[in-house]
Amino acid sequence: MGTVARPFIFAWHFLTTIPLSRTHHEPTAPELAASMAWYPVIGLLIGGGLIVADFGLTAMLSPAVANVLLIVLLVLWTRGLHQDGLADTLDGLAGGRTPAERLLIMRDPRIGAIGATGLFLSLILRYAGLMALPLELRIPAVLCMPAMGRWAMVTLAWISPNARTEGGLAASFLTHLSWRHVAMSTVVLTIALAGGFGAIGACLILLAGALILLVGWGACRSWFGGITGDTLGAANEVIEILFLLFVPLLLRLP
Repeated sequence: MGTVARPFIFAWHFLTTIPLSRTHHEPTAPELAASMAWYPVIGLLIGGGLIVADFGLTAMLSPAVANVLLIVLLVLWTRGLHQDGLADTLDGLAGGRTPAERLLIMRDPRIGAIGATGLFLSLILRYAGLMALPLELRIPAVLCMPAMGRWAMVTLAWISPNARTEGGLAASFLTHLSWRHVAMSTVVLTIALAGGFGAIGACLILLAGALILLVGWGACRSWFGGITGDTLGAANEVIEILFLLFVPLLLRLP
């Protein structure tokens, strides 16, 4: 299989629960970095699947039930990877006073009260965002939401140091991550946003996303000394939720 296909498959297998190939399960560090360039593409495919499911659900069920099932499908499709990162990050913040203490707490597979509460609130906010979406924005928003979150992961990973000097899940991905990977992911996201929201809308969304990432970059350095796999998952959740909540407001500005 070609050098392009392998990183795509690694990205797909890491971000979803649907197997594409039962071979090539030993990626090199450069291939893991290259796979991150495909994250927004995987996000668009996830969004496309959600749109197809949404058509079927809304035809049979009330909007409230359809939106709940859409969130359930998203969590199942991504095996709760990013929700787990959000919960661990919140537990680390709540229980640790120093970056080292927070990183230690985040390694605990158990979810604490703050992590569970934050996870619950994130699902409620995502539901509220879906319910409040104007009908004309529903298809492009649902399509681009997963791509936006995964672009945020790639960009934040590139601009941030690795918090775990001893390694960790993120280390294998970050070692060879370069601006080319970030550029590819940004181009893919920009084309999708422009197609769904227009050129001006895409620029506003990307600008808002970049500002949020800068805040996240500063927070990660201050609280954890850098990023981890958990903080990248948390970033995905935060960006996706804010995207749903504030895109309708941003598009009113022009």
